[in-house]
Amino acid sequence: MTVRFTGLAAVGLLAAACAPVPAAAPAPEADLSPCRADQYLDFIGRHRSELPPRPAGEVWRVTCTTCPVTMDYNPRRMNVLYQASSGVIREIKCG
Repeated sequence: MTVRFTGLAAVGLLAAACAPVPAAAPAPEADLSPCRADQYLDFIGRHRSELPPRPAGEVWRVTCTTCPVTMDYNPRRMNVLYQASSGVIREIKCG
């Protein structure tokens, strides 16, 4: 009797494992630019002196592409990377 009960329990577990899983609710859309970098992409290829003043409350890091920087990640910080020899902006990204 114990063997039959164990066999039935195993069949029940297998059937439960094959049951469909309800779909998870879709994740809310991620903010594609928490640092608002998308608003400054037009400055790529221009001299860094053409950047407007940093708006109050925003965090910017303007540095050359070969300059040492900290590796901490801050999604609210906009990084503006320029070529050291020319001052031309090469990349704008969050982080």
